[in-house]
Amino acid sequence: MKIDKFILSLFLAIMVAFLFPKGAGILHLKDITEIGIGLIFFFYGLKLSFKEVAQGLKNYKLHILTQLSTFLIFPVLLLLLKPFFSHLVGDSFWIGLFFLAALPSSVSSSVVMVSLAKGNVPSAIFNASISGLIGVFVTPIWIGMFVSQSGGMSLTDVFLKLIIQILLPLTLGLLLNSKIGHIAKKNSVKIAFFDKTIIVLIVYSSFSASLLAHMFKDISWLDLIYLFIIVFCLFWVLMGVVYFIANKLKLSVADRITAMFCGSKKSLVHGSAMVNIIFGNSISASLYLLPVMLYHITQIVILAVVANRLGKRTI
Repeated sequence: MKIDKFILSLFLAIMVAFLFPKGAGILHLKDITEIGIGLIFFFYGLKLSFKEVAQGLKNYKLHILTQLSTFLIFPVLLLLLKPFFSHLVGDSFWIGLFFLAALPSSVSSSVVMVSLAKGNVPSAIFNASISGLIGVFVTPIWIGMFVSQSGGMSLTDVFLKLIIQILLPLTLGLLLNSKIGHIAKKNSVKIAFFDKTIIVLIVYSSFSASLLAHMFKDISWLDLIYLFIIVFCLFWVLMGVVYFIANKLKLSVADRITAMFCGSKKSLVHGSAMVNIIFGNSISASLYLLPVMLYHITQIVILAVVANRLGKRTI
């Protein structure tokens, strides 16, 4: 397996934050990343193909299972395990884990992994795309019950920022899809690089703010190890639950693969954008983003191996 340069850049951003935490303020990265978030979702709207999405509409069992695992099964699992996780890693990391559970699925990597594993690609495109749209509304609703307790903004303020930074750019992109959408698809590699750059800047900015506020002074290496173990186990549990339900629903092998991959993945793009919006005024923002980063690394590595093995089967 090749070393993922994006994952390395995330760790590098954290290291730079430890060495130069004041750099984010000097460079006005908060303002830059807010503009960047709007552009990310504008490009997302431009690239969203209605024709590709429409191809998978008939497979309703797969769609329902995928969206329920993304926005219901995972969050409820975290709620049930709150006493155990809070005791093990603390309330701040538990909020980060719940934030992770409420996020939508990753679009590009879900489709790539499903294609590699010989799953149902049209349905993967449909579910990953729809998940991103649903998440704009569902994620803050789930988090809303914890925002006041975590020192974040009110739910009204969160939705107002979501409308300005995400919904309006996304809608504008969708409206312009038929006219200039082909330009976005043609430059998808450059847009992906831009998305990743903004995420890296958000990670650096969030960790810089937390370090300047000494948020990590009470966090031990053991806490971080526990957090990684939890994230690793959650991923496998969710994969197993989704596969079990898909098997009971008697879905085809290709559909089971799609349900597992799309239903278990979480979007670091949405996570980075929404942590800036929902927890933007909180010095604990990096603590909430850390589980999302760990989960992203876990899902990329594990699914790359699983997809490669499944792809070698004879259909």
